[in-house]
Amino acid sequence: MNLQILWFVIIAVLFTGFFVLEGFDFGIGILLPFLGKNDSERRMIFNSIGPFWDGNEVWLITTGGAIFAAFPTLYAALFSSFYLEMFAILVALVLRGAAFEFRSQRESPKWRSFWDWMMFVGSLLPGFFWGVIISNLLRGIPIDANMNYAGGIWNPLNLHALLYGILFVLVFTMHGAVFLDLRVTGVLGERARSVAQRLSFLALLMTVLFLIWSFFVSPAIHHYFVSPQIAPLSFLSLATIIAVPVLVAKRQSGWAFAMTSLTIVLTAAAIGLGLFPRMILSSLNPAWSLTIDNTSSSPYTLTVMSWLALTLLPFVLAFEGWSYWVFHKRLDPRTRGHY
Repeated sequence: MNLQILWFVIIAVLFTGFFVLEGFDFGIGILLPFLGKNDSERRMIFNSIGPFWDGNEVWLITTGGAIFAAFPTLYAALFSSFYLEMFAILVALVLRGAAFEFRSQRESPKWRSFWDWMMFVGSLLPGFFWGVIISNLLRGIPIDANMNYAGGIWNPLNLHALLYGILFVLVFTMHGAVFLDLRVTGVLGERARSVAQRLSFLALLMTVLFLIWSFFVSPAIHHYFVSPQIAPLSFLSLATIIAVPVLVAKRQSGWAFAMTSLTIVLTAAAIGLGLFPRMILSSLNPAWSLTIDNTSSSPYTLTVMSWLALTLLPFVLAFEGWSYWVFHKRLDPRTRGHY
């Protein structure tokens, strides 16, 4: 394995970790105004992800830094191609962070309601726009011979991408409902369990319809279905969604959460394998696509980064796992918490 392939794998793992961990954060934030019927329940919802949310967002920062250092041309192309979407994600994440910090500063119901809705907006927009970005990466975007973006600012907001954004929101919301069922007890837990079941059916239906449509309109996605390496991953991801309502009905919330996480992991693996060795497909000319070879940093830079990453990453992952273990106990209505 050369260094370009190694860093392609590392970045893919970082993105997958971000979508798995931040995905349930987004889902819980989207559900907050609807599942929480009073201030006590909404505080429980905040507390369910309170110990984890900022650590989960570090995965995105790390991924961005890794792309900038390992594949600087890719970094430039991503931000020039999806400037509007990236800016919206950044603003949304700022709103989420502000909601965590400011909600409990006043007892006013209007104040807290305002930050609850900021939490909703700050969770909805990132999930939606990540779906838009990934849809365009799968179908290809106008990259010219000089590896520059040649489209307009509204070009990524096509119908296929908008529907893919809605699908991402659905999957993240399902993921969040299952995690909330895993984290809380009482009436709120029952409510989360019921929502998780309904969302899993809706996510499965929309996934099937979307994949059928994409099969006919997107040559890249058509390739995924006929590839013997990628097709099994796509069908396995559908199987994991099917398992979710069954496990939730049996009150096996831990296994249900494993299935929603596996859905995201399998989907990410299929996308990564489908793109490799390309990073961005050019819709103007396949020969102009950005690859791991024509976008990478120098061998010296990749070597230094590899030693640092392989040395520090195990400690970071160990700390992340330890923090989840420390706060693994379920919350009950008597838990006041911080938010």
